[in-house]
Amino acid sequence: MYPSPFAYHAPATIEETLALLARLPEAKILAGGQSLLPMMNLGLAQPGALVDVNDLPGLETVTEDGGGLRLGALVRHRTLETSPLIRRRCPALAEAASLIGNIRVRHRGTLGGSLAHADPAAELPLVAVALGATLEIRRLEGAREVSAAQFFRGYLLTDLAPGELVTGVRIPPFAPGTGYGLAELVRRAGDFAIVAACAVLTTDGAGACRHASLALGGVGPHPLVMRRAEALLAGGPLTDRRLAEAADAVPGEVAPESDVHATAAYRRAMARVMAYRALAQARARAVPGPGRAA
Repeated sequence: MYPSPFAYHAPATIEETLALLARLPEAKILAGGQSLLPMMNLGLAQPGALVDVNDLPGLETVTEDGGGLRLGALVRHRTLETSPLIRRRCPALAEAASLIGNIRVRHRGTLGGSLAHADPAAELPLVAVALGATLEIRRLEGAREVSAAQFFRGYLLTDLAPGELVTGVRIPPFAPGTGYGLAELVRRAGDFAIVAACAVLTTDGAGACRHASLALGGVGPHPLVMRRAEALLAGGPLTDRRLAEAADAVPGEVAPESDVHATAAYRRAMARVMAYRALAQARARAVPGPGRAA
């Protein structure tokens, strides 16, 4: 199939982009195009205008930010996967990017595009929530920030209002003794996850859990934070039993639906399995170190 007719705009500055978005509230942003263009070809999206942001300056930068990271919205998946700075400061993000599609997709797809598309089975929204990321958003009237956990509102639905543009993402610094885990169930490498889990654990010198973050994807309309599981982990030793108890709490916190890939019951059962695997990986990596997530 071919897409419906549309107007094409290629602004040279963020200010010009924001003016276009204010004037054309139904326009779609074209960044990597790895989700939007297939949807247009299938007739699932029929925007009257595309605003191509690929030439906007300053949106492909990767910089340190107070021990954490600041990533421009146009940072490509391949850069997330291979950047030495990202691999050193936030290897969870690098691993998540390596699981996306194939290398051709990763060379085109962007961080901001993946987050704004908000597929509940995608890796980057899930990891952004688990890592406590903050999204930077611009509009003609000014700028604002929103946490990743608050940004995702539903299936392919975000906190973005008409006329707004994601310009960057900030990842907070990791405390010493922090580890991450990422586990996903897929039919084939590169597919969207049937169920995925991302865990971040911080321990003290004695092995007790100082901080726990656990998010699940593919089991609800957006990445879900496992509050009960996190509460079970916080403050205690990260024993096998405690990890199992936290994983046991996960099926009661998810809201999967059946589709052609898996039944709701299967997704619920696998949510526990993926949660335990992610927690076990995070525990194994959570050893005292120089402020990095091992």
